[in-house]
Amino acid sequence: MRTILITGPGGSGRTTVAAAAALEAARRGNRTLVLGADRTDALGAVLGVPTGAEPVEAAPGLTAWRPDAAAGFREDLAAFQDRAAGALDLLGAARLDAEEVTPLPGAEELAFLRALRDAALSEAYDLLVVDLPPVPQALGLLALPEELRRYLRRLLPPERQAARALRPVLGRLAGVPMPAEWMYEAAARWDGELAAVESVVADRATSVWLVAEPGPAGADAVRTAVTGLAVRALRPELLVANRVLPEHGQDTWPAGLAAQQRKALEEWQGTYEVHPLPHLGRDPRGADDLGSLVPPGVNPAPDPVEWPVADRLAEDGVLVWHIPLPGAIREELELVRRGDELVVTAGSFRRIVPLPSALRRCTVAGAALRDEELRIRFAPDPELWPRSV
Repeated sequence: MRTILITGPGGSGRTTVAAAAALEAARRGNRTLVLGADRTDALGAVLGVPTGAEPVEAAPGLTAWRPDAAAGFREDLAAFQDRAAGALDLLGAARLDAEEVTPLPGAEELAFLRALRDAALSEAYDLLVVDLPPVPQALGLLALPEELRRYLRRLLPPERQAARALRPVLGRLAGVPMPAEWMYEAAARWDGELAAVESVVADRATSVWLVAEPGPAGADAVRTAVTGLAVRALRPELLVANRVLPEHGQDTWPAGLAAQQRKALEEWQGTYEVHPLPHLGRDPRGADDLGSLVPPGVNPAPDPVEWPVADRLAEDGVLVWHIPLPGAIREELELVRRGDELVVTAGSFRRIVPLPSALRRCTVAGAALRDEELRIRFAPDPELWPRSV
């Protein structure tokens, strides 16, 4: 199934673009699901059909869904209380009723990620259109599965679960109780769920659309977003220039604003695949308005982002890891090697990535940022590298 992740600066009209793209795909015969992340029903307002916790048919072939974080959080808490009943009774803790539970910070993000996983694994749809939050929140949301999996592996390493018979002995030796088996089972379940979401984001059939209004503010937001996506090994397949003013008949539009838009569009068209959408003179509402926008078609085979390792052993005695980082600034770039991981920081964006297996047996020999690509050189460690090399 194709998945399109749509984001952009706040107020850029990303929800309108997501709804228009989903409606057009459904009209072309694709079984389409549009997934919304906003607390308010902005998606339903654009579609003209209220959306909520249960999927609804917004048009023939089009389903709209806006997950309910509260319901999912109550279910998870109830399951946790059932599993930890013994410990809670021992402590004399009073259980919480579902009616008195409100979602904690982060519950909305987890509920949305779970819905994204369920939708992607469903065989009921051909296309999944995801209306993500504005760019900063969207990047944090996309990073969450990978980061949480890393925390789980550090706090409850799977290999420790193998020593079930030794746990009582280890507990007596350490003087503290060892984690119960249900904790490892819960961690394994969470890891599996997070891995499923992570695989959706990293799938070759997943692409990103950026939505922005052409102009100085939109250009700055796009540059920042492109760098943040690159750190996540993503890039915008399409830049949707939204609310573009007409070139003719500008007596009804501010001439300076139209000229400003044209300048931004010219700059974008030299760098990105740009699809302009017209300004309707009003906020689009309903199928008729969405149909008049003429949204971009869905690319059936998007080009994935690659982080290849080039073998330069024969020529220079090194392996070179190529990491595309468009928009990165040399002075704001920082790299730290931590064991078998590399901490990459580009401006305000940071990611900890595992090294490819061949590079784990090497030492860092240098790095350079050229042509919007980070090239890290690794020299084989004689103590770890095969002697034949």
